[in-house]
Amino acid sequence: MRILHTMLRVKNLQQSIDFYSQVMGMQLLRQKDYPSGEFTLAFLGYGEENDTTVLELTYNWGKTEYQRGNAYGHIAISVPNVKEFIENFREKINELEGEIMLEPYVLKDSNTLMAFIRDPDGYEIEILSH
Repeated sequence: MRILHTMLRVKNLQQSIDFYSQVMGMQLLRQKDYPSGEFTLAFLGYGEENDTTVLELTYNWGKTEYQRGNAYGHIAISVPNVKEFIENFREKINELEGEIMLEPYVLKDSNTLMAFIRDPDGYEIEILSH
């Protein structure tokens, strides 16, 4: 068994695809419209779906607002260098939207350097060094 994907509902599919490919370095693996259900799915990841867990972006046609609730936490992404990632992200914020929530910091009682950002839909992403 393995986790196949995590799904996020998005209000602007192309903006979210651009964010996850240009900022997070993911590759668009596939995208398909479902006219009878009035939604589009896009799958992005760091490798093929057969080998890795991917991100599913769901766009419900015409829907521009969602209630995420307070149980959702965040996605965690490993990067080679947290500080460098955040500096590159800072340069792209205006172009692709998003937000730096927490600048790079060392987690208490740990040597883990981390930061937090938000995507265009407000989903939180934890950035960690590998």
